[in-house]
Amino acid sequence: MSRSDYPPGYDESCNPPYAPHGGNYPAPPGYGFPAFGGPQPGQPPAPYPTGPNTPLFPGQPQGYPPGPYPAQPYPPGAGYPSQPPMPPIIPRNIPSDVITSDDDFAARGSDWDSLSIRHAFIRKVYLILATQLLVTTAIVAVFTFVQPVRHFVQQNQAVHWASYGVYLITHLVLACCKGPRRTFPWNFILLSIFTLALSYMTGSIASYYDTKAVFLALAITAVVCIAVTVFCFQTKVDFTKCRGLFCVLGIVVFVTGIITVIVLSFKYIYWLHMLYAAIGAIAFTLFLAYDTQLLIGNRKYSISPEEYVFAALNIYVDMVQIFLFLLQIIGSSK
Repeated sequence: MSRSDYPPGYDESCNPPYAPHGGNYPAPPGYGFPAFGGPQPGQPPAPYPTGPNTPLFPGQPQGYPPGPYPAQPYPPGAGYPSQPPMPPIIPRNIPSDVITSDDDFAARGSDWDSLSIRHAFIRKVYLILATQLLVTTAIVAVFTFVQPVRHFVQQNQAVHWASYGVYLITHLVLACCKGPRRTFPWNFILLSIFTLALSYMTGSIASYYDTKAVFLALAITAVVCIAVTVFCFQTKVDFTKCRGLFCVLGIVVFVTGIITVIVLSFKYIYWLHMLYAAIGAIAFTLFLAYDTQLLIGNRKYSISPEEYVFAALNIYVDMVQIFLFLLQIIGSSK
């Protein structure tokens, strides 16, 4: 085998035996290696590009690629937001002294025989409920459209968890303590604090989702709640007879929520999140039907006329939870 059959050595590769072809093409400056046109030993190395607009070789125009770069969607140093918080989890609790019953239906033999008292109670509950929903809708709108508030909410999760603590305490007080629940003005004070806390939590969760998803979830929630309310006032089906079934359903939703939160805190699993959201939306739609029929009064079980605050509280929580679960389903598909 002749010498020419061997591959070129290192010295030959660095100093090619053939002269470069003719032409006026500029030699590209190599960054660091003499064999590729870089500086020879003893010469200072060529500087590397230091920015996105620095030319890579002499003669290249500034600003490549052309045009300004898009601005960051979040303030400098703020970082990107984490996953949105889960909806508030709390077991359903309806004390025995809130509900009355009879062999036929709870309204018979009581003040429910008077249609005026019955209608006045329903009007009072829905007036309180409308005020709560207006406050929640306004807060959600501010958290969705006002960008500084939206960024503040996303970057300060401690306020969200503080509102969760206020929500939990006021809910337990209103559900378990008969005195504050029926005594004016403490019942309205506690209900106002509860509404503001849950509204803040709802707005902070909605701030993580697209505006179209929030509007769509809000519209679907309104349609579902109106349809369920009209159905409960017209149907002869008595959901209040299934108290045991609704109790079991509440336990299932509560336990499933705790398991889902624990699992998702370690690793996000999309199908588990969507499964929990679907179960929650269906369960609270059924809870809304059950609480609405407790309000009507001409069923097996009904809520006492003095418990207008508790009745508004339950229906309000059902509607907000339906909105939050639908928002998770709709927002994840965007």
